Amino acid sequence: MFEIIKGKPRFILETAIYCLLLMAEERINRIKEILVIQGKTQKWLSEKIGKTPTTIAALCNNKSQPHLKDLKRIAAVLDVDIRELLVPTKP
Repeated sequence: MFEIIKGKPRFILETAIYCLLLMAEERINRIKEILVIQGKTQKWLSEKIGKTPTTIAALCNNKSQPHLKDLKRIAAVLDVDIRELLVPTKP
């Protein structure tokens, strides 16, 4: 557990790598979360807003973010306030 690599404990390096991975996959939108709460699928959403299932999957996994027009359309289809689709920046 405390194996030394280049003079530094291994667990510190592993922790730093883990933190970098978490930062790289920062959640910005809650589209997937809202779909689960409403019991709707990504395929359903893709059909409703005219986007490919691949595009919706990328949005749901926060690999890409929707344009504001698309976000507004998603909010309308899901019948939620557009702000509910975003992760709050303040508590």
